[in-house]
Amino acid sequence: MTTPPRTVPAVDVVIVNWNAGRHLGDCLRSVVRADRSELEVARIVVVDNASGDDSLQGLSAADIPLDVVRNPRNRGFAVACNQGAARCDSDLLLFLNPDTELYPDSLAVVARVLRSPPEDHIGIFGGLMVDERGNPQISCSRFPTLRVYLGKMTGLDRVAPALFPSHHVRPRELTGSGPVDQVIGAFFLVRRPVFEELHGFDERYFLYLEDVDFAWRARRAGWLSYYVEQARVHHAGQVSSSQLGPWRHYLLMCSRSTYAFRHWTRPRAWALMALTVSVEPAARLAAAVLRGRWAELGATLAVYRSFLRWFRQGR
Repeated sequence: MTTPPRTVPAVDVVIVNWNAGRHLGDCLRSVVRADRSELEVARIVVVDNASGDDSLQGLSAADIPLDVVRNPRNRGFAVACNQGAARCDSDLLLFLNPDTELYPDSLAVVARVLRSPPEDHIGIFGGLMVDERGNPQISCSRFPTLRVYLGKMTGLDRVAPALFPSHHVRPRELTGSGPVDQVIGAFFLVRRPVFEELHGFDERYFLYLEDVDFAWRARRAGWLSYYVEQARVHHAGQVSSSQLGPWRHYLLMCSRSTYAFRHWTRPRAWALMALTVSVEPAARLAAAVLRGRWAELGATLAVYRSFLRWFRQGR
């Protein structure tokens, strides 16, 4: 009796780019070099959000079909992810940041986990983020709570972490592969049925927390997120977002307010809003004064004024 050939699952890769420079090309080359014998990469879709650099020049994915979508304006991360996913048809979707690089065995390791029967109820998979020296970086996060944000705003997450846990799970807190609240969006592998059931990422998030929101909605629908410790991914981190300067915090405030009013009780969401316009700006302004960073004072006030204007206009 002839044994039928084993079917290799297929994944489509979606990369959202905004001024990632050389990192985008490095990311594509890492996908090409990866062992794809156990997880076939059927297509790579790069969605560019109106980059002003040369990151799109000379892109190539060798034997993998490459689709490049050029948005005339920056439509935000969630919208661009959904754009890319709409061009894909494989059973798996891998959302990959342009400042990441796969290790040769990253895809093969995840493929072995995918074949494990106990993991059939897992809808989202993530890997171990490492720096250029292979040192572990932030790979997972907790679902945010009012206490988490209060600790972050005041620094109490560093003084009393037992009472005020950080949003991100520190590498030393992870003891091996297993279910987590959320794997970070730099390497975010999703089963297509889950993505379709949740109608993709919520496009009300321009940047930040769209992956947290997705993981929370998946959890409520009965799908877990799973951290795969052996699946290493080099993550440079903040290559694009660092170009935003103080406006990174504006986008974060908008996203966390959206998340709170979408997923928390109204009293807790309004409590976060109160902290956001009182405790947090006072702490940030005081820190700027103590460090002698006088230029930050005006920029901080401008960011909070813009946030209040956004909130009054109905979020």
